[in-house]
Amino acid sequence: MRVLVIRHGAFGDIVLTFPAFAAIRGRHAQDEITLLTTKPYANLLGRSPWFDQIEIDEKPEWWNIPGLLRLKRQLSGFGMVYDLQTSGRSTRYFALAGRPPWSGVARGCQFPDASNRETLHSRERLEQQLRLASLHTPLAAPDLSWLSDDISALNLPPRYAVLVPGAAPHRPEKRFPAEKFREVAAALHLPVVVVGTAGEKPLAEAIGGINLTGRTNFFQLASVFRGASLAIGNDTGPMHLAAALGVPCISLFSSASEPTRTAPRYPDGGWPTILRAPTLQALPVAQVLERLP
Repeated sequence: MRVLVIRHGAFGDIVLTFPAFAAIRGRHAQDEITLLTTKPYANLLGRSPWFDQIEIDEKPEWWNIPGLLRLKRQLSGFGMVYDLQTSGRSTRYFALAGRPPWSGVARGCQFPDASNRETLHSRERLEQQLRLASLHTPLAAPDLSWLSDDISALNLPPRYAVLVPGAAPHRPEKRFPAEKFREVAAALHLPVVVVGTAGEKPLAEAIGGINLTGRTNFFQLASVFRGASLAIGNDTGPMHLAAALGVPCISLFSSASEPTRTAPRYPDGGWPTILRAPTLQALPVAQVLERLP
């Protein structure tokens, strides 16, 4: 059987879906599984053991007839579809696909998700969705051994902590200030590695330590986290990766996000340490230091 999985989203959303990807692969071990995702995650998930093919969804507008025809071809010919994106486009995609057996929120689909989905954390929501689609295996820790790369050229010390000071630039309330990260770093008694995008280099320079901003791809970043004794960071994608790899984490949330629905999770589903304040500028450094392992 040909199986389609649909998942877009930000990096953190993708990481939270790893256990569901693995569960679907386990259920359809002998089937051909295609993933429909967006371009930033095609290479990452193409190297995973979960998919036989990767299709890139360009998310065409309703008036883009050539784009819609291409999307229709991408969605057609599947014996089962797991729509893990469950967006406002789901019903349109369901129709373009020809209304095959479908798990998600599309109106009229064979395996609709439950009405309580908006109150659940992503992990429990995905587990519920798959259970309602007759996939009863509880979500388990997936094998992430494929998610690694050589980082010997980075010359990292034997022991270190990773700081993740970035977050969406247009959401300053979600950023713990660089000067406070610097105070935390000074109290750790460990070398500090700062990760993030190239645009977050000024944050790393203000914090100090080993600056890896803009120097790692997804696979190298995973290897950096594997060597870490601790990760501390804002509500942003790399913290989800750190938790998924089992690194002890302190995750910092403002009131702009709801950790009960979006927080990072450990491989077995456990929760990292979560600290929350109305804005992260208001979170005291002492409160972070109190929760150090």
